[in-house]
Amino acid sequence: MTNVDVSELVRLRAQHPEAIAEAAARRLRRPLIQDSGRLMIVAADHTARGALGVGGNGLAMANRADLLERLVLALSRPGVDGVLATADILDDLLLLGALDGKVVMGSLNRGGLQGSVFELDDRFTGHRPEDIQRLNFDAGKLLLRLDYDDPGSLTTLESTARAVDDMAARKLPLFVEPFISRRTPEGKVVNDLSAEAVIKSIAISSGLGGTSAYTWLKLPVTENPDDMAEVMEASTLPAVLLGGEVGDDQDGAYEKWRSALRLPTVRGLVVGRSLLYPAGGDVVAAVDTAVGLL
Repeated sequence: MTNVDVSELVRLRAQHPEAIAEAAARRLRRPLIQDSGRLMIVAADHTARGALGVGGNGLAMANRADLLERLVLALSRPGVDGVLATADILDDLLLLGALDGKVVMGSLNRGGLQGSVFELDDRFTGHRPEDIQRLNFDAGKLLLRLDYDDPGSLTTLESTARAVDDMAARKLPLFVEPFISRRTPEGKVVNDLSAEAVIKSIAISSGLGGTSAYTWLKLPVTENPDDMAEVMEASTLPAVLLGGEVGDDQDGAYEKWRSALRLPTVRGLVVGRSLLYPAGGDVVAAVDTAVGLL
């Protein structure tokens, strides 16, 4: 992997902070979707929600230089279209020159910190639509978890609708990642991946805002992968599949993605931890295998 010079990043941030905006202004851009009609995005927006764990290692993503090295390596692989991340990570990648010719997606909401009592009041504390436009980024992403028993979900729902409007006004795609969620008796937020719940989340999120022209969906594979054909009939919006935690069964995850990628509305993958921190440790092999599914 490429070694990241942390000292140089810190020097630029301390002495020449405008270097980030300058790098964004000169970045070579590309269309969101190219001739293949497919999209392969590496996700790295977990850390800003305090979600640092992978598998049994609760601090797997805590070393920023290591994370950046993994991201630079993943972005260098053929067929990888771009990256989804929060501002701190995208700023580093701009300074490293790793985003030329890549799709850059900014993460809008990270306020619902993992494990907090306000986890489902996921206020927008990340990129604003005007930031994504100002930095010449290509798209935005937000997480929309809806718990019918938690009033905080209404704040997130309304904020999402306004973000859909703001991004559409700028003709910028917005990837909405919806879940029907609930709290366990112990207070942990879990997402319902049944076909009925995912269909309902698609129907709700597809109807947000004054237009859906620039809305994409970022969706999980259902508990029973055979339900995906029925689930994806709930909307005509283009969709990508998310990775999530796959544990040690990497091959099982690939097979679930492979089947769902054949469906007409599914345009690609947005996958993070399972590619950056694969069970076997081989980032290149994990990324190349995922690209091969497209």
